[in-house]
Amino acid sequence: MKSVATTVVTAADAAGRFPSQNDLEAVQGNIQRAAARLEAAEKLAAGLDKVTKEAGDACFNKYPYLKQPGEAGENQTKVDKCYRDLGHYLRLINYCLVVGGTGPLDEWGIAGAREVYRTLRLPTAAYVEALTFTRDRACSPRDMSPQALNEFKAYLDYAINALS
Repeated sequence: MKSVATTVVTAADAAGRFPSQNDLEAVQGNIQRAAARLEAAEKLAAGLDKVTKEAGDACFNKYPYLKQPGEAGENQTKVDKCYRDLGHYLRLINYCLVVGGTGPLDEWGIAGAREVYRTLRLPTAAYVEALTFTRDRACSPRDMSPQALNEFKAYLDYAINALS
């Protein structure tokens, strides 16, 4: 799984060298932010159901047409699947917070997502809206410390940009 440490080691190995001073500083910075990332992961895990519901509700409020016949949320089963998928993205963001890199999102959430959504006629804009709502709603100190919130928002932004 890709993290800052594995990326540094892989790049150094591919170049047949030891990690440079800049490489080591990147790993050190990642380690220094670990406590904030783990706090964010813990808070997200504790409130995952609530965060997922709020984000999904915001999405369906912004795009009410999604519940019309022929759309992604035309019946309760499809609506439930949308919430399930949103929870999946948030769980992958949790994993990113734990490992300190985008590997979980890259490997399990983003690769091929656009093609799947296009094939199934699922609008990625809805997921982008839900993740954007989550990013914009989160605040410190209500939800987590400022440092943890920065880490959380960085991975939300990464997912938003990847799905946009």
